[in-house]
Amino acid sequence: MTVSETRFPVYELISPEKNTDPIPELHKLRAETPIAWVPVLDAGLLTRHVDIVSVLKDHRMAPANLTQGMRLLPPEQQADLVPLRTAVEKWMGHTNNTDHQRFISLLKRYFTPAMIDSFRPRVRELTHELLDEAAKAGQVDLVADIAYKLPASVIAEMLGVRTSDRAQLLTWSADIAAIAEIVSYDRLMDCQRSLLAMQDYMLELVEERRASPREDLISMFVAAEREGIVDQPEILSNCVMLLFSGHETTGGLITNGLVQLFDNPDQFELLKAEPEHMPGAVEEMLRLAGPASVISRTSTEPVEVAGYPFPAGQQFLLALNAGNRDPEVFPDPDRFDAKRSPNRHLAFATGMFHCLGAALARMEGDEFFRILLSRFPNVSPAYEKPSWQPVFLISRRLKSLPINLQGSDVSVGA
Repeated sequence: MTVSETRFPVYELISPEKNTDPIPELHKLRAETPIAWVPVLDAGLLTRHVDIVSVLKDHRMAPANLTQGMRLLPPEQQADLVPLRTAVEKWMGHTNNTDHQRFISLLKRYFTPAMIDSFRPRVRELTHELLDEAAKAGQVDLVADIAYKLPASVIAEMLGVRTSDRAQLLTWSADIAAIAEIVSYDRLMDCQRSLLAMQDYMLELVEERRASPREDLISMFVAAEREGIVDQPEILSNCVMLLFSGHETTGGLITNGLVQLFDNPDQFELLKAEPEHMPGAVEEMLRLAGPASVISRTSTEPVEVAGYPFPAGQQFLLALNAGNRDPEVFPDPDRFDAKRSPNRHLAFATGMFHCLGAALARMEGDEFFRILLSRFPNVSPAYEKPSWQPVFLISRRLKSLPINLQGSDVSVGA
């Protein structure tokens, strides 16, 4: 037992029951202790809003990337997964602070407020197209048929991906999602194969843009390569990251958000009657069921966290899903309130590593729910309980979400 385990209560991380519904125990931990210890990762778990914000804003904290779960595998299996680890360690947000700032400065050239607003009509058009198709069936799976297809199409267009190839990219991206799940060697090998296949695909597009630049993200990367800002392996890795994270974030917002509306019918009715409150509702969806439940940080030098000293190299797990329900910051924290103000949630983190795609995800979520509730005011769940899938690091995601649309369409798609 480590010194930290004798100082703090132990939290056994890998538990399907906890991961399927971690909130009750996270509430209990937050009330009892500033830090719990996760022995399987030798990491401190933070659940209080103030401590999470402090760590996120501390320049002595670096992100610990998604490959950390591989440490639980036998050495020979870890060796098989070196290509996956190498690629993910080049993803923006998984690099050191200096490299992260280099990527942020570059991508801010593209992700401007004007650019995001210019995509709003296209998001509306895509939403109507998906709902038109879904309405033919009446009952659809929001996860498979709509929620992830919408943002995937948007980020694919930003990258300049061919329309005919987007179904394949979604298949690859579904495999890549294993990187954040409870560790399975077979799943990670599938993840690695799909990630490398996607990189090979992106290489073709990079070579095309070198010969004939366009107004897209890949062309911007190619221009930055000529300036010496990035190299080819970084371009390929981050194109994969943008496609994967760009649709995972909004897809989670849409699926988790609709569950929140079904669970809070008074708020559902409010938004149908007063859609001007939709931006606030999206913030509540992000607060209560944001797509990122937990993120990691590692100290680069000795630090004090929650009043306790820690050495360099110490890992911390920041439970955003707990910080976002901290009663010290959010009155009646488990209540969905579309009019909540202020709403200082941490769904997109804060500080240097604040999510670059936050504005895009908010815009996509706002447009989707406005259109859904306008066209299908009687949309209803076609399930008894949501089909939650446990994910590594006290997280969960929906495997499916059957919903009924039939008979509730009151408008015509764009």
